[in-house]
Amino acid sequence: MGGVVTQSSSVRESELSPPRLRTRERRARVLELLDGKEFVSVKELADEFGLTEMSVRRDLNAMVAEGLITRVRGGAGRPAHTPTSRQYAEAAQRNAEAKFKIARRAATLLDHASVVFFYSGSTVARVAASLDASAQTSLTVVTNSLPIIDDVSAWGDPHLVAVGGLYLPAYMAFVGPQAVAAFEGVSADVAVLGCDGLSADGGLTTPHQLVAEVGATIVRRATRKVVVADSSKVGRRGFTPIAPIEDIDVLVTDDGADPTEVARLSDTGLEVIVV
Repeated sequence: MGGVVTQSSSVRESELSPPRLRTRERRARVLELLDGKEFVSVKELADEFGLTEMSVRRDLNAMVAEGLITRVRGGAGRPAHTPTSRQYAEAAQRNAEAKFKIARRAATLLDHASVVFFYSGSTVARVAASLDASAQTSLTVVTNSLPIIDDVSAWGDPHLVAVGGLYLPAYMAFVGPQAVAAFEGVSADVAVLGCDGLSADGGLTTPHQLVAEVGATIVRRATRKVVVADSSKVGRRGFTPIAPIEDIDVLVTDDGADPTEVARLSDTGLEVIVV
């Protein structure tokens, strides 16, 4: 039965469909369609692009993570809240395909969690956007990330704790004493963290001290820590430390990461998953 489905999907996408648009062109077309109406369905987009509905959903989830659209049942709508800042959007576009693969793999590591902390950052946001319907109904999400708050609030019956504080547009996240106190008051089974750099000797780092302070609190209050970072971050040492590498349990990165640095990270006892 599974073979029949695979064959049918292949025929649909390769033989019966119009010429494929590139990912960027498809996303531009989605925004163009939403410019003229409030909602566009997954089926409509699948017919428009000659793709399976599963492929369209992956596209839409990536666009949600970048703050470009809002996911609603059966399709997508216009962003309901704050538009994506220029700095955040630019960061989200860098190594976008690698970040998407990393996020999908990291989402599978949350299967047995009840409460998950989601840190700021576009790759972390993609992890939240990659969660399936089962995870959406069972997880309690605690986050200071505005794109994740927007995404999770559109789920059918979300269990969401939105952490507030001082808003940083470049990170689209809330930081400062209020955010730190909120995370200090709760605990999580898993924390999903991003960073601007990580190395065996420098640990997790970021340029912004207030962002680092929130990250350090999240690390202290979570049982298991999962870092999602594309290969451009691996081996880089930033300005402000978030946590030493010994405090992290898993790193999910892509196959462009420097093998020497990956080996050094593994030697510290860190589990490194390369996608």
